[in-house]
Order: sequence, then structure tokens, then C-alpha cells
Amino acid sequence: MFAGADEYGVDLTIDDADVERLLAVTPDDADAPAALSFSRNVFIPLTTACRYTCTYCTYYDVPGEATLMSLDEVRETVRTGADAGCTEALFTFGDAPDERYTEIHRQLDEWGYDDILDYLAAACEVALDEGLLPHSNPGDLTREEFADLAPLNASMGVMLETTADVAAHSGNRRKTPGQRLNTIRAAGEVGVPFTTGILVGIGETWRDRAESLLAIRALHERYGHVQEVIVQNVVPNERSDYERPSLDTMRRVVAMARVALPEEVSVQVPPNLSAAADLVPCGVDDLGGVSPVTDDYVNPDYEWPALRELVDIADEAGVPLRERLPVYERFLPDGDSVRDRDGTPDGARGTAPDREWLREPITDRLSADDVHGRRFRNVARGDGPLSIPR
Repeated sequence: MFAGADEYGVDLTIDDADVERLLAVTPDDADAPAALSFSRNVFIPLTTACRYTCTYCTYYDVPGEATLMSLDEVRETVRTGADAGCTEALFTFGDAPDERYTEIHRQLDEWGYDDILDYLAAACEVALDEGLLPHSNPGDLTREEFADLAPLNASMGVMLETTADVAAHSGNRRKTPGQRLNTIRAAGEVGVPFTTGILVGIGETWRDRAESLLAIRALHERYGHVQEVIVQNVVPNERSDYERPSLDTMRRVVAMARVALPEEVSVQVPPNLSAAADLVPCGVDDLGGVSPVTDDYVNPDYEWPALRELVDIADEAGVPLRERLPVYERFLPDGDSVRDRDGTPDGARGTAPDREWLREPITDRLSADDVHGRRFRNVARGDGPLSIPR
């Protein structure tokens, strides 16, 4: 059904009746949230090399200009974030840097790493050592690659963007929906708490948006691993002039997402790209990762809002705001000291299926008897000195 799906053996059937029901959704059909959440992170652009050349993206650099952060730079950044009360180290880089980036590969070889994923694992270990929980967005991965990285990540993610075959993904190295769906499926098979999302305004139709949301729902229903779905509008930048979707468009897409997805899956909008306060009533219940110390390197022209501004968004919607960890509470292990007295984390919505979601390096970090472990547990419980001042 979707471009590239047969190549990866992705078997997804989207019911036309479900599509039609979503296409009839209006902003009034979605329930407003009972609360808003966000995570406090540091953004770490491990490398700006990427095999894709999507026309709306300013993140990647061409060969000869792409950079690679050293582990010393990673350590300095995550240490600053931990000192600022962050809980998440957001590792982002372009998809599978290939032979085009000979300098990147030469540098990795000189430092003793087989490839960028081997290096990512080392960077995640640095983050854990310095007191942050890694959340990695390394692009398309196989089941085996997820299995290697899952023990060192509290959660991971990749944007589906769209199930449509759009011109925005054109080029010699074309991104296909099949690749993305295969990655989301592989994360579910391994058991990785996962973030994905759709990108609005890159040439997709309303039907494409509905089908994208339903494809995500189908994979989550199969594996139970999707923790949040981002509804992100495209923005004009130095490489493209895509028109920013209207507020009415975004309100309708957010409402479609809320209606399409199970209750336990959060709907998120980036508050530096969207009119978040106007979208919360349509079903948004999460504002994503916001950094008090680093830029949004994917959208550098759009600054993160101050934490105080998140409080204002919640106040305008008339709902409480709570900080969360990069892994949602329902994925925390039963009986772990991160949970509250009755074994249920504050603010949780349901529980994940009974399987091992977090591995020992992460569970050890969460339960450690040090300042970082206590910070994680305070955030998970929604109390302690890191609560947002009101």
C-alpha cells in the first residue's frame, strides 16, 4: 500500500472506513487534555552528516562540511544539562552517513569506532555516566541495531513524517515510507519505548495524513511501544519556502491524531514551531523536549520557549503542567523505586504490556542512590525541587 513497504515486508492494511472517519473529524471532536507534560533535555547533534537530502531540512551539511562531536564535547554538554536539572540527552543525527562522508568515517576510524552507531553507543554511555537518560533519534535502524542500542537508551524515536511518496523526499537517496514503517516496526519487535510523528505541509494530502496516523496506530496496537506522536508543522527556512500550515489546518490535524490514537499515546506539538496554546484544546497533552541550555539544531531559527512560557501555555488551557522523563511512566519496571508508594507513577495513563522495556544500564541509572537518580525519581513522581515555579 505504501511506497517501499513491499521491499521491507511491512504488511499494513488501512481500512478505508477508518480513513473516512478521520477525515470527518473536526477540532470539536477531540477531548482537551487533563494535563500537559514536557521533558527537560539537552540537544546533542552528534553529526550533521546524512544520506538523505530532503528539501525542507536545514540540519544536514554536505560532504566536506559535516561535523562530528567529540566525546569530550558530548561530556561537557551533558554535564551542563545535568547541572541545569535536565533529565534527557537527545542524540540526533542524519540517517546512516554513507561513503559520501569520507571525513566522518575517517574520524570514526581514527577514534576506534566501527561506525556511527558504535560511536552513538559510546556517547550514550557518557550521558549515563554524567547523569542524563539518553533518547536517540538515529534514523532508520534494523531490528539488530535496535537490540544493540536499546540497553543504553531510555527511549528512541524516528519521525514517520508521512506515508505518502512526496517530492520533498526526492533525490538520489530517496526516503521511502516503507523504510520508516520498517524502523517503527523493528523498535516494537525489540521492545523500545518509541516516539514518532508526522510532518504537516510537505506535499501530503488530508488522506495521507489520516493514513499516516492510522499506520502508526496499527503498529502500536501490534507492539504497544509508541509513547507519543508528534504533529509537527513544516516551517520556512534557508533551504526551502514551504508554506507554514495554517492554524486551522494544525487544529484539525491535531484533532485527527487525538481521535486516531489510543488514549495512552500522547499527542505532542513542538512549542517553538507551533501555536501550542491554540492547539492544546484540540487534544495536545505534551510539549516535547525543551532545553534550557542548547538550541534546536534541527530548526535553528526557532528558539525554544523559556520554561516559564510553558507554564503560561498550560495556564491558558486551564490544565496543570508536569515535567516527565524521556521514557513515559507506563514503561517503568514494576516495583522499581521510581514509582510512587502504591506502585503507580503519578500522572500515568494505563500500563504497557508485560515485557522488558528498559534494560539494566537504564534501570540502574534510574534507581541509583545519587543526585541524578534522585532527580529522575522526583521528576517521575511529579514532586521535588525541580517542579516548575508558578
